[in-house]
Amino acid sequence: MKKSFLVLMLTIIVSAASCSFTTKVENDPDKDKLLIDLISYVLGKGHYDAKSINNDFSKEVFVDYIDALDPLKRYFYQSDIEEFEEFKELIDDEIRNKEIKFFNLTYERLQHRMMQARRLHKEILEVPFDFEKDESIDTDYEKLPYVENESQMRDRWRLQLKFNALSSYYDKVEAQIDSLTKNSNYKRKTSIVLESEAREITKTSLKEYFEFADDLERKDWFSIYINSIVEEFDPHTYYFAPQDKDRFDIAMSGKLEGIGARLQKKNDNVKVIEIISGGPAWRGNRVEVGDLIMKVKQEDEVEPVSIVGMRLDDAVSLIKGPKGTKVTLTIKKVDGTTDVIEIVRDVVELEETYAKSSIVKKNDKTFGIVNLPKFYFNMQDYNQRNAAKDVKQEIIRLKEQNMDGLVVDLRDNGGGSLQTVVDIAGLFIEKGPIVQVRTKGESPEVLSDKDRNILWDGPLVILVNELSASASEILAAAMQDYKRAIIIGSTQTYGKGTVQNVMDLNRWMRSNDFGDLGALKLTTQKFYRVNGGSTQLEGVKSDVVVPDRYSYIDIGEKDQENPLPWDKIAAADYTAWDGYIDFNQTITNSKERMAKNSQLKLIDENAKWVSQKRDINTYSLKYNKYKANIAENEKQAERFEAIDDYKTNLTFESLPYEKTLMKSDSILSEKRSRWHTSLSKDVYVEEAISVLEDMKINNIRRSKNPLTLKN
Repeated sequence: MKKSFLVLMLTIIVSAASCSFTTKVENDPDKDKLLIDLISYVLGKGHYDAKSINNDFSKEVFVDYIDALDPLKRYFYQSDIEEFEEFKELIDDEIRNKEIKFFNLTYERLQHRMMQARRLHKEILEVPFDFEKDESIDTDYEKLPYVENESQMRDRWRLQLKFNALSSYYDKVEAQIDSLTKNSNYKRKTSIVLESEAREITKTSLKEYFEFADDLERKDWFSIYINSIVEEFDPHTYYFAPQDKDRFDIAMSGKLEGIGARLQKKNDNVKVIEIISGGPAWRGNRVEVGDLIMKVKQEDEVEPVSIVGMRLDDAVSLIKGPKGTKVTLTIKKVDGTTDVIEIVRDVVELEETYAKSSIVKKNDKTFGIVNLPKFYFNMQDYNQRNAAKDVKQEIIRLKEQNMDGLVVDLRDNGGGSLQTVVDIAGLFIEKGPIVQVRTKGESPEVLSDKDRNILWDGPLVILVNELSASASEILAAAMQDYKRAIIIGSTQTYGKGTVQNVMDLNRWMRSNDFGDLGALKLTTQKFYRVNGGSTQLEGVKSDVVVPDRYSYIDIGEKDQENPLPWDKIAAADYTAWDGYIDFNQTITNSKERMAKNSQLKLIDENAKWVSQKRDINTYSLKYNKYKANIAENEKQAERFEAIDDYKTNLTFESLPYEKTLMKSDSILSEKRSRWHTSLSKDVYVEEAISVLEDMKINNIRRSKNPLTLKN
C-alpha cells in the first residue's frame, strides 16, 4: 500500500510542479483562489473516484453550501437565494477559472444579514413572550421556505427565541414548585418575573452565539465553501484549515504539547473547563477549573499579551507550545483574586483516547476486556505510542491475571490507522492476510500479518455497533472471516470502506507568501475483507445481532451524502481458524439468550420510541400544551427507567499497574470507577462474557501453538 501511494503522490507532485502552483504568479495573488486551484487539481488527480466538475456538480455544491451557511433559514431572504441562483450552474466554471465571485457575494450578504439579525433578536427579546398564546413552531427547517420580507424574518426569529425561552421558563416554574414543596417559607416569584428571567437566559445564549460568530474570520467561512466543494466527492474528503489540521493530528495521536488544560470562550474571556490528568497544569496544582486566563507571556518576551476578547484559536496558539518551553499565565481565580503562574509545557496524553482494560470476574473465572476508542498513531512517527502497542501491552497484563477469555470493545470506534489494525489482528492469528487495499487503476494489495507468533489464542469476542467504522470494521471483518472471534452488536457496522490520506498542501508550493495553506484529507483507496467483499455501505454484519439505541436512526455511511458504491474483488488466500469446538453452536446459544433477554427487549422498545420522537418537528409554544407534552413524554419514558437500573452479576477491577497509579491520581481513579459502574450495567458485555464461557477451545491445537509473546 505504501509503495502504490508513494507512486500516486510522486505523480501528483510532479504534475503540480509542472503546473507551477506558486504564490509568485502575478495574475493569481489571492490565497483563496490559490487554494481553490490547488485543491481542485489534487481532487481530480488523486481522488479514488474523482467526479466531473460540471453543471450537475455545481448545483449540488450550491445547495449544500447555502444550507451550511444558513441551516435554520434565519438569515437569507428568498430574494438573496434568487440572486445567488445566478451562480447555481457556474460554480464549476469559477473553479476552473479560479474565480470566487459566488463566495464573495454570499460572504458579504451573510455578514450583512447577521448584522440585521443582531438588531432583530435584541428588539424581540426586549418584549415579554406571551406563553398563553396558542401558536407553534416547525423545526423541520429543511422544508421551511425562505422568508420574503423583514416582517416574516422577525416572526421566524421570534418563534425560535420564544421556543428557547419557553424551555427555560418551564424549568424555572418546575424548580419553583419543588422549592415551595420543600420550604413553605420560600418566596414565590410571579410568572412575569420567571418569564423575564427565562428571557435573560435566552439573551445570554444569543450573546454567546454571536460572540462565537464574531470570532469567525473570512478564512473560516471560506473553509466552509471549500468543504462544500470537496465533500461532493465523498463524505470523508475534507479540507483542514491550519488549526483544524492541528486538531486532527491531536485526535489521531492522542497527544498535544502544551499546559494540559481544555479551554472555552466565555463572553470575552478564556475559561479553563478541564485540567487534563498528568499534564503540567495538573502537576503544578495551581490552575483550577473555572479560572479565567487573562494574559499570556512567552519566556522570550518582556510583556504579557492580553487575550481578553481574542479569538479562542488565537489564544490557544499562544498558550500551547513545544515541550520544555515556558509560558507565564496571568489568571483570574474563581474567588476573584489574580495569580501569575509559570508553567513548563510538556507532552500531554489524552487518556480517554487510549486503550484501557479491566479484569472481569464471573463466578470462579477471570476474563479481560479491552476498550479501544480509536486506532490512534503518531502521523509523524508510527514507532511512537500507538493503538497496537497499547493493546498488546494490555493483553500481556491481562494474561498475567490468568484470564480465561478476552472481549475487545470497538463500540463507537470511528477508526484510524490501517497499520495498527494489521498489527492488532496479528496478535490473534498465526499469520495471514488481514485486509486488501485497492488504489484506483491498480491491483489490490494484501496487507498481512507475517509473524507466526500468537499473543492470545483463547476465546475472543468483539463488540461493535453502528458507530464502529473504518479500521474497526477491518478488524471485526478479519476476525469474522477467520472465524477467530464472535462478533456481537448491531445489525451492521457503519459501512466505511474507504481509505483517506492527509496531504499537506504546503509541500507543493515552490514559494509561499500567504502562510500555512492547511491540508486535504483525500479518499485515495478502498479496502476489502480477506473474503473479497467490501465493507463500504454494508459494514460488518454481527454474528449475534442485538438492539441498541441507534437501531432505528440513520447514521451509517449509506445514510450520508455522496458515498462511494459497494463492490467486490477476489478473495485473498487465507485459512480459517480451527481452534474452536462448536463455534456455530456457540453463536446459536447466544442468539437464543438474546431473544429471551428482557433488558434487550426494553432497549429495543426505547430505540423505537426515540426514533419516533425524532420524527416530531412541530411543537406548541403555549405553556399548558408544552407542559402537557413534556408530562406525556415523561410518562412514556418511565417504562424505560429500568434500563439504567439493570445490573449484571459481573465485577470489574483495574489491573495492578493502574491501582498503583490511582494512589496519586484521583482523576484516573474516578474515571475508572465510572467506567466500571457503566460496565456493570452493560448487557452487551454481560452476553460477551457468557459467549466466552461457551467457547470451547481445541486443546490439541493449543498444545501445538503455545501462547507466545510477539516480539
